[in-house]
Amino acid sequence: MITANISHVLSKTYDFVIVGGGTAGLVLAERLSENPSFTVAVLEAGDNTINDPMTSIPAPYGRQLGNPKYDWGFVSAKQKYSNGMEYPWARGKGLGGTSCINFLEWSLPPAVDVDVLERLGNRGWNWNEFYRYSRKIERFHPPSKEVTDLFPHTYGDDRGTSGPLQITIPPHVYTVDAILRETFLNTGLTALHDPYQGEVNGAWFPSATIDPKTWTRSNSATAYLVPAQDRPNLTILTQALVCRVLFAQDSSGGDLIATGVEFIHQGTKHVLSANKEVILSAGTIKSPQILELSGIGNSDILSRVDVQTRIELPGVGENLQDHIFVPVSYELDPSAKHQTFDFLGKPELLQKAAELYAEGKGPLRNALSSFAFFSLNDMQATNASIVATKIEEDMNNFRNTPGIGSGLREQIDIQLDSLHSKASPEIEIASLPMLYSAKLKPEGDKTYFTLLAFVVHPLSRGTIHSRSNNPRDNPDIDPHYFERDSDMEILIQGIKYIRTMAQTEPMKSACVGEELQPGSRYTNDEELREYIKDTLSTSWHSLGTCSMLPRDKQGVVDSELKVYGTKNLRIADISIIPLHIAAHTQAIAYVIGEKASDIILSAHQST
Repeated sequence: MITANISHVLSKTYDFVIVGGGTAGLVLAERLSENPSFTVAVLEAGDNTINDPMTSIPAPYGRQLGNPKYDWGFVSAKQKYSNGMEYPWARGKGLGGTSCINFLEWSLPPAVDVDVLERLGNRGWNWNEFYRYSRKIERFHPPSKEVTDLFPHTYGDDRGTSGPLQITIPPHVYTVDAILRETFLNTGLTALHDPYQGEVNGAWFPSATIDPKTWTRSNSATAYLVPAQDRPNLTILTQALVCRVLFAQDSSGGDLIATGVEFIHQGTKHVLSANKEVILSAGTIKSPQILELSGIGNSDILSRVDVQTRIELPGVGENLQDHIFVPVSYELDPSAKHQTFDFLGKPELLQKAAELYAEGKGPLRNALSSFAFFSLNDMQATNASIVATKIEEDMNNFRNTPGIGSGLREQIDIQLDSLHSKASPEIEIASLPMLYSAKLKPEGDKTYFTLLAFVVHPLSRGTIHSRSNNPRDNPDIDPHYFERDSDMEILIQGIKYIRTMAQTEPMKSACVGEELQPGSRYTNDEELREYIKDTLSTSWHSLGTCSMLPRDKQGVVDSELKVYGTKNLRIADISIIPLHIAAHTQAIAYVIGEKASDIILSAHQST
């Protein structure tokens, strides 16, 4: 039985209480409970959705978004520099968290981005360690003959093959991918043979978290929790919303000792005690909120929500960074008979796809493909150096802002260095073989594809803070989109690069008609700015709100993931990453779970 009832949960004591049964939280639960002498409890606010077709079938993507059973349904504050727009911020809710609703991409960051963590003061957080953990996580299956017969995939030999997470290169819309691959190369990018060795610049195909034996999504619940579900020392409680962490004062007057958590289950408040540690794995949005409701944070913010300050820690909820993107869409030549994802909006075709899926066939097994990462220096554009100079000026202005903290200044210095380096990209282009638009709808039997331009190292810094002392109230999410104009400038250049692709073979001949979006009415930079503000989307990769930095540099946790001012409260989720990475964030969440487990087990190896 995966989940327990409340009476069973309250009848036991636990060494470790994990708040959040998401991507990193369930990795922690499985690894800590491998030691039968330790008792582990996981409190998850959502439901048990294991084997739910809405989460287990890979496609259609995003169908869970906005459904409160699977998605927290957060919404950003109105954005001052983006026409007052509010943006949906989906996050996975339920066992497995966002690993159950993401777009399945498995990508590793460039080595230089990971090594930055150690450069910022976090010993042992470097590429070599990251790569070692990624191989521990992976159970990589080479692409099937069905896939390689259609497209000659390359992949490295040094992938993990015995980890719990099932990963493969699944079926994809190979006709579109072939066009894009050649077009990327014809615009000056290189083909990257293996993007899992610390280098991501170039054009390549990502793996996906799909089990090729069943063609189902592999997530932290199926990969880590299900194999451990019968352990008597592991207890899972769903529909348990954690309100705050409870503390006792050290007898010597030193750091606070976490004694447990207060949570709400079916309308009633309960307390669950922890003998050794409390670990927050509630994510970038909820972890800082729980800290603040526990009295840890900026005292000015805590006083506004009527919470007594226990630990003054002004970095809580600060340093928020997010990957953002905009779409550029085209119609495909109908004579080529591309099998795109546009069928997902047609009930009769979706039903046929479901019937094929039941036989282990068809397009519902697909995942996204065709990525390209590159720096401004890689762009074959006459104004690339001018754009880089503008961005550098913006970074220097930000760096020299009066009152800016030393920690943020150090991050900006690193971003300045990477701006002129080809080792760390600034732009990602990802393909979506369908019409992706909030305003346009597919017509008849026409087929489309959309290229998404991403900012991968945003300069703007946002905040997440409690709006009240009621844990049921979602926090205020203010990503400060485009507060720094550099992020807007990079998206403009991303659109221009895609437009260059559209005038380059074979993509030029593969498309018919005019560009669908932005379209011909958006030509100059000012017009593109308005388009970007109207169509911007988060990619749900936010991090940084509980940054792993020295305390005097607005850090919240140290390199052992321990919250400053406490003896035994840790955070293990992507909120700890202080500077954004050029990768989709699923892999780093798993790595954090694995590394946190080793840190905690090492701390208690003699107990």
